[in-house]
Amino acid sequence: MDMASQKLYRARRGAWVAGVAKGIANWSGIPVTLIRLLWILALLPGGVPGILPYIILWVLVPKEPRHATTA
Repeated sequence: MDMASQKLYRARRGAWVAGVAKGIANWSGIPVTLIRLLWILALLPGGVPGILPYIILWVLVPKEPRHATTA
């Protein structure tokens, strides 16, 4: 399924904190390990470049529906 037809959700399964990284991985097709590594690298220069976007996505992106299946 391409990204244009798939809605972005925070993942319920496979999530470490809030499901943001796993949700982006499911939506984009990028491996979740790479997404998590990018978040960690964004935290290194003081935290704000990584934590602020994560918190914003945590608040704005809805949790995936309970009946949804993830790959």
